[in-house]
Order: sequence, then C-alpha cells, then structure tokens
Amino acid sequence: MHRRSFISSSIALAGLSAGLGAQQAVPRKGRLKQSATRGCFGKGATIETMCREGARLGLKGLDFVGPADWPLLKKYGLVAAMCSGTTGINHKENHAKAEPQLVENILRAAEAGWPNVIVTFAQRKGLSDEEGLENSVVFLKRVKNVAEDKGVTICLEVFNSKVDHPDAQADSTRWVVEICKRVESPRVKILYDIYHMQIMEGDIIRTIRNNIQYIGHFHTAGNPGRHEIDDTQELNYGAIARAIADLNFTGFIGHEYTPLRDPLKSLDQAITICDV
Repeated sequence: MHRRSFISSSIALAGLSAGLGAQQAVPRKGRLKQSATRGCFGKGATIETMCREGARLGLKGLDFVGPADWPLLKKYGLVAAMCSGTTGINHKENHAKAEPQLVENILRAAEAGWPNVIVTFAQRKGLSDEEGLENSVVFLKRVKNVAEDKGVTICLEVFNSKVDHPDAQADSTRWVVEICKRVESPRVKILYDIYHMQIMEGDIIRTIRNNIQYIGHFHTAGNPGRHEIDDTQELNYGAIARAIADLNFTGFIGHEYTPLRDPLKSLDQAITICDV
C-alpha cells in the first residue's frame, strides 16, 4: 500500500473507531443494506445515539433524518437512506406547491450524496383511481429529468387503507407499478412497505419477484401491530430478505416498526433476521 493511501485509511479507521466508541461493531454478512427509522430506537433516543448504535449494530443508513443531522450521519459512516420529498401528487391542486418542494429536496439530497426522496399520495376523497394515477404521472413526468440528472430516486410509498390509512389511494402494488410504467424513468420507483402490502394483498415474495425492477426501497414491520419482525407476528422476514437478496437488490431495506421490548435488542434481532 502506498504511504498516502495507508495514512488516509488509518485516519478513516481511527475516525470510525472514535465514532463507535469502545463497543465493537457487530459483524454482518451485508448482502442487504439495512437502515432504520427513528421509532425503532425507542422514545427519547437522540440522533447521536441513533447514529452510534445503528452503526455499531450494522446499519448502513437511517431513514427520514433531516438536513440538520446529516453531518452526524456522515460522522458515523451512515447514509440518509430516505429523505423528504413531497406529498399529495394524485390531486392536481397540490402540484403547484409540491413541484418546487420536491425539486428542492432532490437537489438537497443530491448535494449531500443521498440516494432517495419519498413521495406519498393523499386520500382519494372521491377521486377515481385512473384520474389519481394520471395526475401523478403528469406530475412525475415534469420532475423526472431533475431526478435523473442528479442521480436521486423518487420513491412512491404504498399504504394500507384497511387499518392505518383509510381512503388511501396508493393502496395496491399494481396501481403504483402502473405509475412507474407510464412515467418510464429509472429514477421513479416504489417504496414497497411490506407491512402495508401484507395487510392489503399478502403474497409478498411473489409480488416482490414480479416487480423488483420497479422497487427502490423497502420498509419492514411486523403484522399485526407494526411491532417487531420476530416470531410474534405472521410474516417470515428471513424468507422475504433472502428473496430480495437473491434478486441482487442494491437499495436499502429499512426497518420501520415500534418496538415493544428493549429497542436496541429488538433492532439487533431485526437486523440479524434480514442479514441473510
């Protein structure tokens, strides 16, 4: 190794060691890049604790961390795996506000080197699925060039309308996949929330295999209840994670549940289950 490379590597390792503290990082296989949301760390967890413990447990990123905390993520070698984008694009009346907001958030994420921004959909409120779909396609076609130029993926989240989000329009994989097909951009994909789609559709592994080219990010949670992804709930996350890894998925699988037990022990367990 050249002297300059050796010195740079030593400095980087020293910085990571200092960030992680005395506790040694948990070794992981790493076929899937995993991230987590704030709720997985329990009430009252500081962003410093989230970054330190997340890095120690083997996470590669955190979801929904705002720009003010991005320097801390970088300190611990983490990625802001999912950033804010905009909402309500299935209704035309929201476009004037949503477009500049999304463009600004794409540019901000690109400048920081982050991969994804989230877009969510409003309730139907009497809007037909075809009209909501067309409104969304028109909107995304106007902004897709910015995302493509900046290398940031717009991720469209699916919800369940049965339990948590009554009247949600984006409550089926088919509907959001059709948006992606019509927009025709490698930078417009789905945030496939496994919990939500288990409630609405089931057949999770087959759906993922059939639509992986349209999926940019995953979220996990146990069903019922949106708690730990262990054997207290009905989804086999080990099998789901293996299916995703076998498809050579290169995005993030993010944990988004509310723990009922010790948060860090539950997060360690969730990462281990998906570390296939």
